[in-house]
Formats: sequence, structure tokens, C-alpha cells
Amino acid sequence: MWRLICAVNEIPQPGARTAASAHGNIAVFRTEDNEVYALLDRCPHKGGPLSKGQVTGCRVECPLHEWIICLDDGNVVESDGDGSVRTFPVRIENGSVFIDD
Repeated sequence: MWRLICAVNEIPQPGARTAASAHGNIAVFRTEDNEVYALLDRCPHKGGPLSKGQVTGCRVECPLHEWIICLDDGNVVESDGDGSVRTFPVRIENGSVFIDD
């Protein structure tokens, strides 16, 4: 079910904000290119809050152990481990961000 999260301009660029859901916190990211993505706010390594990580391009670096996660598919890249993070569909309408969680 689609639900309103915030206005696009309420997300730091680049950066993230969080939204609570039945699945846990969801991190909603905005890139330098103004793309918006949503991931479960939990690194697969040690559960670090991805919303606190540094966004570079279409990736986020976990603030705990520097694992790199692709924002578009949630896969771990350029790290000593592997895994993935759940992604959520995002829709932008009239400057507002909606996610399907």
C-alpha cells in the first residue's frame, strides 16, 4: 500500500531520513542527482543504521563498518562480505515521496 512519507525537499541532498513501518525503520535516500530510493534502515552486516551513512552517487556507506550498499537494488558491493538489504518501491507525485511498504 502506497503511503506518503514527506516532500522530496525534506530529504537532505545527498542524505536520508527515516520513516517507521511494520518492517522496522525505512531509510529514504536522496542522491546528488535528485533520485529517491528506500531501503530497510539496517545493514546486513551488523545492523547499522544506513540512514546515518554517507551517500555517494547511487550508494550508501554503512557508518559502522563501511559496507557499501547499492541504493537501487540493496546489494552489498565493494565490501569484505556479501548480502542485501530489502528495498521498497518509491513514487514521486507533485514533489511528495510515497513508498509501497
